[in-house]
Amino acid sequence: MSISVEGKSVHFDDRYLHVELEDGRVILTPMSWYKELQAATFKQLTNYQFICQGTGIEWSELDYHLSIESMLLSQLKQKAA
Repeated sequence: MSISVEGKSVHFDDRYLHVELEDGRVILTPMSWYKELQAATFKQLTNYQFICQGTGIEWSELDYHLSIESMLLSQLKQKAA
């Protein structure tokens, strides 16, 4: 399955990582899925950039990369379980 999605913005709260997509959709995934992000400061979390033509997110200070496609596929697997 190949999904081409581009991120527009990233937000956090105490439970979820929110990624707004260029097409208007918003993906929410539990912060507990991302141990490296859970351990980060708010300043580190807000220091991100989109990579790979907007299909990935990089936190260079944390040396952490996240694929938006993997977030969508993880949601599908959770719903199927």
